[in-house]
Amino acid sequence: MMTQARLYSIITDKNLSAKQKSQYLALEAEASLPYLDIETKTQQAIDAGIICDMFEGHAPFKPRYVLPDYGKFLAQGSEYLELDAANNFDEALNLLTILYHHVPSVTSIPVYLGQLDTVLMPYIGDLSEQQIYQKIKLFWIMLDRTLPDAFMHVNIGPTDNIICRTILAVDAELKQIAPNLTFMYDEKVTPDDLLRQATNNICVCSKPHIANYPLHAKAYDNSGFGIVSCYNSLPLGGGSNTLVRLNLKEVAKKAQHKADFIDTVLPEYCRIMFDLIDVRSAFLHEKSNFFNSFLNTEGLIAENRFAPMFGIYGMAEAVNILMEKEDNKARYGHDDIANQLGHTISKLLSEIVATTDVKYGYHGKALLHAQGGISLDKDVTPGVRIPYGSEPDPVAYVQATVAHHQYYTSGISDILTIDETVKANPLAMFNLAKGALKSGYREFTANVASNDLVRVTGYMVKLSDIAKFDAQGSRTNTTFLGAEAAKNTAILKRKPRVAALETSPSYVE
Repeated sequence: MMTQARLYSIITDKNLSAKQKSQYLALEAEASLPYLDIETKTQQAIDAGIICDMFEGHAPFKPRYVLPDYGKFLAQGSEYLELDAANNFDEALNLLTILYHHVPSVTSIPVYLGQLDTVLMPYIGDLSEQQIYQKIKLFWIMLDRTLPDAFMHVNIGPTDNIICRTILAVDAELKQIAPNLTFMYDEKVTPDDLLRQATNNICVCSKPHIANYPLHAKAYDNSGFGIVSCYNSLPLGGGSNTLVRLNLKEVAKKAQHKADFIDTVLPEYCRIMFDLIDVRSAFLHEKSNFFNSFLNTEGLIAENRFAPMFGIYGMAEAVNILMEKEDNKARYGHDDIANQLGHTISKLLSEIVATTDVKYGYHGKALLHAQGGISLDKDVTPGVRIPYGSEPDPVAYVQATVAHHQYYTSGISDILTIDETVKANPLAMFNLAKGALKSGYREFTANVASNDLVRVTGYMVKLSDIAKFDAQGSRTNTTFLGAEAAKNTAILKRKPRVAALETSPSYVE
């Protein structure tokens, strides 16, 4: 009876489109299935809010994230989709548009749209810059209007090319929620004026993420990777079969003291995490028949390039709790002893993940991930970030958190909120980004306080859309999550800080 009432409330909701109603109904159907067979301790940890399965469904029939090899697709076409290989730019854009509608994810919308400059450059022929601009602009508008989900993600860079620069120009002009965008940066390859264009974009529309390309490429043995969804790094031609996350705050509460946390409690909950990871991955790989799809049979993905993501969040609260148990008033993000404890925990987590086999992983392993939070989180900080409202100045923030970045192969992001005065001094944003990346940041991400377009956990929302959501809903699927996050997770309390860096980015060396 309760289920029927819930279904009826969805189909009569005045703020949902017909397509959104269909998606919500599908989620309800997935949630009606019995949960997979897991250990009692695992179920208890889920019920206690220590472990979260990220609402991927009780019996997962598709991977969380899929990263097809779009370059291969354009070069060979598809027998399943009855498509010949692309011969020119228009055909390449058309083929991509078609394939995107056949790439699943946890959101039912593709989270990875490809390294688009690399993928499209072979097809530009004799097109002029203006022709390329017009085609990319129409393509960008199409993506936002037909796949309205802020987890959808494009990659560009690190090389300098007309497609990369055009995408940056179009993104700054349109200021759309979708697609999300990551610019790959390599100091040996990327010219400063191209990085300047990317950081100027951040001042205008809070996009793109800027990723440390050499760090990511090395993590995947230079075999190819992509940044997807919020800021998740995964193997190209593969993806993530599941993401499970551990609430370090709740784990710290279970420990008697710091040594108990490090030696006993954290390792035990990691073991429980791996049990859930293996159960969920096994169902996907062995029973769902997903890997019989044309994506696999036509070589656009490979089963052995999928890996579970071992996510963590609540580092700040965990460290502060453990400090209190040691009768120490030091606070995460502000005091060296607390920051060092956080770094120790990240290193331990990295060692545990690197030495634990999983049934279906990348080279038999999971990938450690600093998870950016979800809209239901209350009184707990995403990933390893410094709590909202207590952030130090941007330089101190980078210095406090940079040591974490080496450990989180599958993504880590610190969202710096910069005062709007940076728009009059965009060089400060450039130097802040360049310095953070040079110091070892895996990804640099910033909001500018006066922008309507802002990041929540990593995906984009418009503050103007959040303000009117309760009254009229939104055509963009992720506005609901942003509105819920604004109520539950204090994202609007982030402190804008001045990025007063006008000269050398050497401050973090």
